[in-house]
Amino acid sequence: MADPIRRRGRPRKSQPEAPGTVQALDRALDLLDLLALRSGLTLSEIAEQAGQPPSTVHRVLHTLAQRGMVESDPTTQAWNIGPATFRLGSAFMRRSGIVERARPILRGLMEHTGETANLGILQGNHVLFVSQAETQETIRAFFPPGTRSPLHASGIGKALLAFGRDDIFNGLVQSGELERFTDKTLADPDDLQADMSRIRHRGFSFDDEEKTRGMRCIAAPVFDLSGEAIAGISVSGPTHRIGSEHVKTLGAVVAAAAASLTEAMGGATQ
Repeated sequence: MADPIRRRGRPRKSQPEAPGTVQALDRALDLLDLLALRSGLTLSEIAEQAGQPPSTVHRVLHTLAQRGMVESDPTTQAWNIGPATFRLGSAFMRRSGIVERARPILRGLMEHTGETANLGILQGNHVLFVSQAETQETIRAFFPPGTRSPLHASGIGKALLAFGRDDIFNGLVQSGELERFTDKTLADPDDLQADMSRIRHRGFSFDDEEKTRGMRCIAAPVFDLSGEAIAGISVSGPTHRIGSEHVKTLGAVVAAAAASLTEAMGGATQ
């Protein structure tokens, strides 16, 4: 995961600039990296955090907006990542094969539990949902591909935090983005840390109405060849169907589905 955004200066690059770099393109990619880590920034905030003149940022953002890479909220004037970035990300996901390999597993999980099954990956301080097998129940969770959810307030997000690298958790806490959505949201770092220990002990996470009242989610991580948590699988549904008495049983089922995807990807558990 990228380092937390600094208040001033350009976002840190993973590699030094090579000779012949196109400066305008380099600046545009800096802004995309910035918005991927922290969406909803105004033009002046983007300029300050990127270390670029507002006039330059304005031109770059509008150029990116014409290609659907970013978009602006007409009410708040805040800028966010656009839908075209998801299309690019989808191309990578198709290359890596995780979406294709997950599809039958998600379908089987949905049929077995009767609830919507989801696949999500890490994107900054959020989960990016990339695939779903939707239940036909009238009342159901719905996270279409491209939807993002905060790490600390989602089942997959908490699974990735619990089984991921320490810098992912530390970066989230230092970013100050532990927003409270309901009275059950774990917005205190100590409370969130305690939940991470429980998740690692039982092997799955439990989102108990922490993002949306009346909805629960149970998730488990998917690991790559090196044993790093790269994705998560979950089932989501209303509290009247996912009762407290069902959590342990559903957790075992979801963990088994995640383990199947890990195996299909040639991954290794921790």
